[in-house]
Amino acid sequence: MGAVPEADWNRLLAFDREHVWHPYAPLPAPYPPRPVVSAEGTRLRLAGGGELIDAMASWWSVIHGHRHPAIVAALREQAETMPHAMFGGLTHEPAIRLCERLAAIAPGDLDRVFLADSGSVSVEVALKLCVQYWNGNGEERTRMLALRGGYHGDTAGAMALCDPEQGMHRMYADALPRHVFAPRPPAGFGAPLDRDWAAAVEGLFERHGGELAGAFVEPVAQGAGGMWFYSPECLRFLREQCDRHGVLLVADEIAVNFGRTGALFACEHAGVVPDVICVGKSLTGGAITLAAAIASERVAAAVGRSEPGALMHGPTFMANPLACAAALASTELILAGGWREDVPRIEAALRAALAPARELPGVADVRALGAIGVIEMEEEVDVPAAADAAAAEGVWLRPFSRLIYTMPPYVCTDEEIATIGRAMVRAAEAVSDW
Repeated sequence: MGAVPEADWNRLLAFDREHVWHPYAPLPAPYPPRPVVSAEGTRLRLAGGGELIDAMASWWSVIHGHRHPAIVAALREQAETMPHAMFGGLTHEPAIRLCERLAAIAPGDLDRVFLADSGSVSVEVALKLCVQYWNGNGEERTRMLALRGGYHGDTAGAMALCDPEQGMHRMYADALPRHVFAPRPPAGFGAPLDRDWAAAVEGLFERHGGELAGAFVEPVAQGAGGMWFYSPECLRFLREQCDRHGVLLVADEIAVNFGRTGALFACEHAGVVPDVICVGKSLTGGAITLAAAIASERVAAAVGRSEPGALMHGPTFMANPLACAAALASTELILAGGWREDVPRIEAALRAALAPARELPGVADVRALGAIGVIEMEEEVDVPAAADAAAAEGVWLRPFSRLIYTMPPYVCTDEEIATIGRAMVRAAEAVSDW
């Protein structure tokens, strides 16, 4: 599409305000979104000629930067041959090659792959895997264990796994299945196992272990539930409890997979292999939606013995060839390994850049883990004010709740990370007296 004249932008934005829902936003919109006309590398180009560093990696997905030439070339080549074909009764090379790669790089013995449309859908598939696993083993278990503070998606099954009291979906709690919720792990990535927390979790497994089909966890870093970093020892303890009670451990790595925390998969920090792992977001480098649920042969065999005899899920766009081609290009870049140097570099740069925020009034905490940096405020953030302050520094931020945070592309330079950090501090200053 060509350049949009300013008059047309005014009309389009007026329609957008009245008729177009944006994520977690009211309608009509209380403040206008920024119109983006193109993106390249770490930058979003705006109507009118400005540009912003995409410190969100467009919701944590564009790890290689926008329009990476290898991903664009893969999309273009696939679009010219087969943009889509149904996966029911048919198959194609991009899907097979992608599943082959995911099976090779997933932790431990996880090598049975279901390609889903989105992260939320991969969680729904993981839920079905847990239920059908137990059906195939002659038991009807449908309850799950999840962690307070967790977030697993916006579809119904995934919402039921989110914190039912403090999470963003709490208004739906009475309309959703009631699962078992363990306390949020104490903060501190390098902390030892908290014995009080472990005792509380152990008590839940003792009381409910016989009815639990699975335990869902975001390994070492809870994302949309608070950018909360906790000890790998907690994940090890959950694995032990799941093994003791025969419960499947499901690692929701959608936000933190492919290097975000400094390990290829976050569960590797604990030396833990889950029974099912969900991946997404950066799987395609943010070019197009795709996710996956990857299970062990043991889980797949039990699902095959279940009453339906097959995993009962089948999205229309499952294994979309365009998305699979993009994912093959993105995972090729991941396997090249540059993130292993980039992510620790970004973590060190974020720690330095965010340090001044510790002295600001209203700041509760400042933390970083891998390519994640957080300023946590004592009060809810005025999102428009914080975003405007960051934009004045040339950075796109999307704060939420009490958090001003970044999950930038891995290809950001040290100078760009310093700019992001400065913008975050300015945003905190802008809302510290609000």
